[in-house]
Amino acid sequence: MAKGNQSAVTEFILLGLTDNPQLQTFLFGIFLVIYLVSVIGNLGLIVLIQISPQLHTPMYFFLNHLALINFSFTSTVTPNTLVNFFREVKSITFYACATQVCCIVTFVVCEIYVLSIMAYDRYVAICNPLLYVILMPRKLCVRMIASTYVYSFTVGLLQTAATFHLSFCDHNVVNHCYCDDVPLVALACSDTQVNELLLLIIAGFNTLSSLAIVLISYGFILFAILRIHSAEGRQKAFSTCASHLTSITIFYGTVIFMYLQPKSSHSLNTDKFASVFYVVVIPMLNPLIYSLRNQEVKNALKRIVEKLCLAIR
Repeated sequence: MAKGNQSAVTEFILLGLTDNPQLQTFLFGIFLVIYLVSVIGNLGLIVLIQISPQLHTPMYFFLNHLALINFSFTSTVTPNTLVNFFREVKSITFYACATQVCCIVTFVVCEIYVLSIMAYDRYVAICNPLLYVILMPRKLCVRMIASTYVYSFTVGLLQTAATFHLSFCDHNVVNHCYCDDVPLVALACSDTQVNELLLLIIAGFNTLSSLAIVLISYGFILFAILRIHSAEGRQKAFSTCASHLTSITIFYGTVIFMYLQPKSSHSLNTDKFASVFYVVVIPMLNPLIYSLRNQEVKNALKRIVEKLCLAIR
């Protein structure tokens, strides 16, 4: 994949977010705090789900994998970005850049399909509560997650191969703080029409197909909730979906803004900050959303804290 390019380009130079030293120090502090909160939040959520028997349900099985994806996603980018804030030359090798692109694409596709699977899970739980255990057995949940990982990695490899098959000539300065498809394709000196079309097709298909699953699932959920006569019952049904709805609104909104806007509307600087938001900020928000707005998670955490306090005494 890289032999044709490596004679001209062996590394890429990342421009980063800013060249202002004072602003770089400030951003380093912000990114470090966000990353620490993200790591603690996602790994903490994974541990909490694993050690809490009451959370061993399909919904939390999928949430466990969402947390794992978020942790892996932000760890692909943020540590290197933190180091680059204090490096005069923000370089990354050709192969490291290709690996980063593959991981980012893989985790983005993983996340959108896990979110859509979680929407389907909520549809089954609310619309067919008596058949929930039968319709969502452990084997089916494992197969859905496994197929998501395999498919996402395949898409990641395909898109990475297409991007790094391009000729970059002597152009190796990337207008970004990490290796991403859009600025790399813009950097290429060979014809990029096929790559731009492939990027649009892959992003469009995966975003719209997964979003369709979400919209159809929530359409049925809405009708089911409206048929509930008591206000308390409707509130309880809606509360089980509130965290998930918040997550998909933030994530899909950012992805659609990034990849599905017309080419004429694209600005690499605007895309750079939008992509930093979904790679760095969203992985921090998800565990907070599911912790603060989910009563079962809060109850499980409370029980663990109480047990620890008793053990210390």
